[in-house]
Amino acid sequence: MRLIRRFEERCIELVKAGEIIGGIHPYIGQEAVAAGVCAALRPDDVITSTHRGHGHVLAKGADPAGMMAELAGRATGLNKGRGGSMHAADVSLGVLGANGIVGAGAPIATGAAWAAVRAGSDRVAVSFFGDGAVNQGVVLESFNLASLWSLPVVFVCENNGYSSTVTVEDLVAGSITGRAEAFGMPAVSVDGMDAEAVFAATRECAERARAGGGPAFVECRTYRFEAHHTWEHRSFVRYRTKEQVDEGRRRDPVRIQGERIPDADRVRVDEEVEAVLESAVRFALDSPKPDPADALHHLYATGLRPRDGVTTSA
Repeated sequence: MRLIRRFEERCIELVKAGEIIGGIHPYIGQEAVAAGVCAALRPDDVITSTHRGHGHVLAKGADPAGMMAELAGRATGLNKGRGGSMHAADVSLGVLGANGIVGAGAPIATGAAWAAVRAGSDRVAVSFFGDGAVNQGVVLESFNLASLWSLPVVFVCENNGYSSTVTVEDLVAGSITGRAEAFGMPAVSVDGMDAEAVFAATRECAERARAGGGPAFVECRTYRFEAHHTWEHRSFVRYRTKEQVDEGRRRDPVRIQGERIPDADRVRVDEEVEAVLESAVRFALDSPKPDPADALHHLYATGLRPRDGVTTSA
């Protein structure tokens, strides 16, 4: 959790310095969700992430240096600088990709769960998405298929109270857990600021799914401390008061978890995280940018370039 927090803070610094082009969606405040969920999974389990996905990718075990290089658009990034902030992936770790389309990870995770069943594996798939995604048809279609086919997928909704700049109350009719329950799926709502609560709920759902019990839904009630996107640092859009943000920050998940370990261990962890991130930033900034001549590479799984074999006639 400390790694995710400091990673995001360093990323914001690099955005302001012009080293990360296009900005990011900071995950600050929601660290307990990524850490709690991924701690409950096996290494071979898979996840799909969101536009606010750095925390998920790191919690699943991705290399911070490779992730930082990816955000900085460097050739040494996890995806050779082509995925960027919203599309980082590491299939070797079961990270099937972040996704800039709201809710788009749900059908991917559902498909991965279906593939696991077909292959005779007890692998579990997890789909992270925000509160706004429960209004997306593709998410509800995924609920339907997962329930019909009793697939081993855990749907994790990070309810941070806002869909961009609009409150959940203004956008979501009924309850978030009710959406899943309508498809006959067990659903639970937990304190998303408490990593241990998230871990316990996810572990129960994952074990049930792994044993053939079908899909489950976990709503993590959390709070986003930072901007929806770093463009807010320039636009100064206001949809929350300072008092609201201060109240949300009162229950800092990193502090809550940090107070559960001895002071000496916490100091050691903090120092190790700083060293890791200092090295990651240095690695990213010292890495080369992709060669424009390679722009058409890596577009197809076969390695085929779209212009290979193309001929022209007079």
